[in-house]
Amino acid sequence: MQNLSQWINLGRKYERWVLLALLILFLGSFAVLLRRFYLQHSELSPSKGGTYIEGSVGEFQPLNPWFTVQNDVNRDIVSLVFSGLLRYNPETQTIQEDLAAMRVSPDARVYTLTLKEGLQWHDSTEDDPHPVTPEDVLFTFKTIQDPDFPNPLLRQNFEGVEIEKINERTVRFRLEQPYSFFPSNLTLGIVPARAFAGVPVSRLRETIDFGLAPIGAGPYAFKSFVQTERSSEVTMERFARPGDTAYYLERIILRIFPDYSALLSDIRNLDGVRNVPRNDRGDPVIPRPFTLHQYTLPQYVALFFNLERPVLQDRKLRLGLQLGTDKLRVGNAVSETLLVDTPLLEIDTSDWRYHFDPEAAQGALFESNWHLPEKLRLQRLLERAEANSTGPLQLSPVVLLDTGAIMTVTGSLSIAGTGAKLNGATLEKHPTQSGTWIAALATTGTGALKQGETIVRLTKPDGTVIDSAYVVRTTSNALYRQAVEEQRLVDLFLRSRDGAIPQEQRISVSNLILDRGMLRLRLATDPRDIRVNEAGERLALTLLTSPSPGTYRTVAEDIEKQWRELGVHVTVVIPDTPQEFEQRLLKREYDVLLFGQSLLDNLDSYPYWHSSAIQKFEGGEGSLRLDAYNLSQYAYQKSDALLEVIRETSNEKERASALKELRRVLAEDVPAIFLYSPLYTFAVSRDVSGVSLGALSLHSDRFLTLHRWYLKEERHLRDGVSWWSFLPWLIR
Repeated sequence: MQNLSQWINLGRKYERWVLLALLILFLGSFAVLLRRFYLQHSELSPSKGGTYIEGSVGEFQPLNPWFTVQNDVNRDIVSLVFSGLLRYNPETQTIQEDLAAMRVSPDARVYTLTLKEGLQWHDSTEDDPHPVTPEDVLFTFKTIQDPDFPNPLLRQNFEGVEIEKINERTVRFRLEQPYSFFPSNLTLGIVPARAFAGVPVSRLRETIDFGLAPIGAGPYAFKSFVQTERSSEVTMERFARPGDTAYYLERIILRIFPDYSALLSDIRNLDGVRNVPRNDRGDPVIPRPFTLHQYTLPQYVALFFNLERPVLQDRKLRLGLQLGTDKLRVGNAVSETLLVDTPLLEIDTSDWRYHFDPEAAQGALFESNWHLPEKLRLQRLLERAEANSTGPLQLSPVVLLDTGAIMTVTGSLSIAGTGAKLNGATLEKHPTQSGTWIAALATTGTGALKQGETIVRLTKPDGTVIDSAYVVRTTSNALYRQAVEEQRLVDLFLRSRDGAIPQEQRISVSNLILDRGMLRLRLATDPRDIRVNEAGERLALTLLTSPSPGTYRTVAEDIEKQWRELGVHVTVVIPDTPQEFEQRLLKREYDVLLFGQSLLDNLDSYPYWHSSAIQKFEGGEGSLRLDAYNLSQYAYQKSDALLEVIRETSNEKERASALKELRRVLAEDVPAIFLYSPLYTFAVSRDVSGVSLGALSLHSDRFLTLHRWYLKEERHLRDGVSWWSFLPWLIR
């Protein structure tokens, strides 16, 4: 019985273990099924939180949306801290509402803006609310209109604009003339009026306190600025606004480095890099695996001709330089692939893409009466050969004759007649040849056969010229051989031109070079000569460019080499400092300018090509305009009229027609050679999702889609699915 009891206890113990194992198996299977159900019926979605850290190269300066024109670092921060009445949408490439909704009158002259309800400045608290009001809007824009406002470039955008408050949320802008691009001006960040109370308009740029602790109404509030040994750091935190799209990133840190090497030393701590440079092969220089976003801005780099310089007022000369500029070679030199042929970047130019044509360039330069020296020399020799080939006076065109020697010349008496003279020497009857005269040309004295190029004249007794011949006399064996070779080449050219010799033996002007005053065959190692005009003036141009970016130097040096092949001497001038460059630019101290222009979101070419933007010099250096953006000094009534139509009309067909005609006018006039549109690279860590740039107009526009960026995710059941759906799913 004891053994039986032991077996029974052992069986019960075994059953418990089996039941426990079955229970564990059941629970494990249930968990696996539950997890499979959850994964099949759930999805990941962005969640709020996280800090995005981005590195850039530049210099932080006190912040103010009025003064960010030349500082991309400040633009980035201002775009997050401040908001305008309107904003640019890089995905639709349109202007849309931001702080306000807009209504436009049918004649496009009146713009009515109504502020959204509940808008607050970043310093607003429950105890001290600080709402965004029409007074802030009026202060922002009327201050810009003040004559003492220290940013004349911005002031011109609001000249002649009447601004008035309509009610507690509405402001009206009234324009003198229709201006379809005016909404772009209203994307400027609004500033709080009370932050500048008591500050003279002329000293607004000096408001350091506000610049280091700015107060805006943008999606992120400025929290701190910290200077470290390696970088400067600006921290911004999410600021909730009524009606705003949800932003996921809680905090933005922009880390600013003095150079790219310093940035790379901190690359492991960065989630993004604003502008990644490229190496000589055109590859982005970034060691860590980042997602690279390449983009262009509405910019172009061009060679602007200063049309006030007499030498460049000849359209054929400008056309020759354009045809002789290999843009593909320029682009390859700086790893730029987006070549452009017009400043009107909204136009598809695939139907008339410019082609490099050096032969046509040579023809255009020839028609502009700028000739290569060998061409002029050959032309002179051909004229002499033609003169020497006719008439009774037949002489060797090249003679080797020492000073003091005598050159004997003979000819027919029947043609010369009695009493005729040769360079003043009386003709004598030939002692042995009947009907022939003989004369001795001395190498010294009156009528002498001088060294170099000279003319021998056969004249009647009364001085009337019967015939003349061109002769080159030298006492040097080396010069004699050079002159004989030149004469051989002239004869060869004539036979080539007349088709008297086989094609492979023929020569043209391009096969010749002027060497020590005489022609010889050109060698592969020979440089191109500089073109000259009929007055003997050399075709020499000064090319000015900026010290930054460094690619401008590369392009300028390549243009100097290319135009040298055309016979144009180019002196490249690169000032040591941006300030020196700006002074030369203002004074138009250049024949050709290598520089870039930005059209921003509205693609308005009016400020750059209308004659109203020409630099004037009547009032001296003190009257030079900073807003004289017409760098070619281009003035043409027809193009002015087209630019005005493009700016004023709200009819898209009329604008498209005017753009097409303006494209034709600029292509025909050649006020500049348009080279390329720069390509930029934005790098972002693979930990950051939702990044989509769209068509940017400024580097800072990448933050216009920031509301989609996120660092964190959370999983949840899809719409229409709940845990009660598990049992039906399990049964199926």
